Amino acid sequence: MFRMWAKIWENNRMIKDVVICDKGEETRTKKILHALDEVCYTFDLAKPIWLDSTIEEFKRHDKVRFTKDNFVESISFDYLEIQVIEED
Repeated sequence: MFRMWAKIWENNRMIKDVVICDKGEETRTKKILHALDEVCYTFDLAKPIWLDSTIEEFKRHDKVRFTKDNFVESISFDYLEIQVIEED
């Protein structure tokens, strides 16, 4: 099973979180993108843009923060953080 934890942070406090589970047989990348789509739907957010620095951070730590620079629309929080917490 694949699980990803998403958290919205504002003023150094977690204000929302959700865990997305995926039991599918897709590739890891597809699972991550599908889970991010679910997170954005759940939190009613536009999809963030994966910048080169964002991709590198995620590759190194399986965790990344999407700040205002990653969103086309303005956001009302400091950042969205996603983290892979379980993989097959």
